[in-house]
Amino acid sequence: MKIWVNGRLSEEADARVSPLDHALLTGDGVFETLKIERSVAFAVRRHLERLERSAAGLDLPPPPADQVRAALADVIAANDLTDGVARITLTGGPAPLGSDRGSAGPTLIVACGPPRNWGPAAAVVVVPWPRNEQSALAGLKTVSYAENVIALRRARDEGAEEAMFGNLAGHLCEGTGTNIFVGTGGRLLTPPLTSGCLAGVTRDLLLELGVAEEADLPLSALADADEAFLTSSTRDVQAISSVDGASLPACPGPLTKAAGDAFRDLQNRDSDP
Repeated sequence: MKIWVNGRLSEEADARVSPLDHALLTGDGVFETLKIERSVAFAVRRHLERLERSAAGLDLPPPPADQVRAALADVIAANDLTDGVARITLTGGPAPLGSDRGSAGPTLIVACGPPRNWGPAAAVVVVPWPRNEQSALAGLKTVSYAENVIALRRARDEGAEEAMFGNLAGHLCEGTGTNIFVGTGGRLLTPPLTSGCLAGVTRDLLLELGVAEEADLPLSALADADEAFLTSSTRDVQAISSVDGASLPACPGPLTKAAGDAFRDLQNRDSDP
């Protein structure tokens, strides 16, 4: 596998990041994961705009969009990637031990991998650790993922594929790497950004397509739903089969099917909506 690091394309074994990079020392960095189909990355503009927003939230200077697009194209071509995923990571760069940043500037990495191959439906569990919707990191896609690692391990231990978080207000928030949509009484609802959830690219596109609306939801709304689904840039729309071991009434339900169809139609029409 060839990886792009700060302007240089290298074999994985030769790619180098400083052991004093601030992302390794403190989790100081942001990232984006994009889906690749037929050697084309989907929704690049939106991912780069979100990378810039996340970088601004950490006061990191964002890389020029043209540079990232070129690096992305180089990585896809160098790895002869037809279908898979690409990851763009921007870190605080080499730094002294501690919380202060160094003066060397950010590290930019573009890598790729095989498709995730998610199943048609996922079992989820609700974990007991709430998101802090008032956190300085709320809504930012940072590399500080230890909380998600712990939650996902809990889900795996309970035979589920994804873990779902509430927030400090007791509202439904998001998954470890997903947004959540709940179908109830013929309405399709998803938590607002004020819940602390990430502004997922797939989530935003579905809202723009008019298939769902935002609403604050009690944490219990997920288990009480008629149907529900997860979204992410690698999953697209994935139905939820059960919550904490209890099956939902429909999987996939009519709202889930309609959302999935609308999203696939969009993907077929426009690779960079």
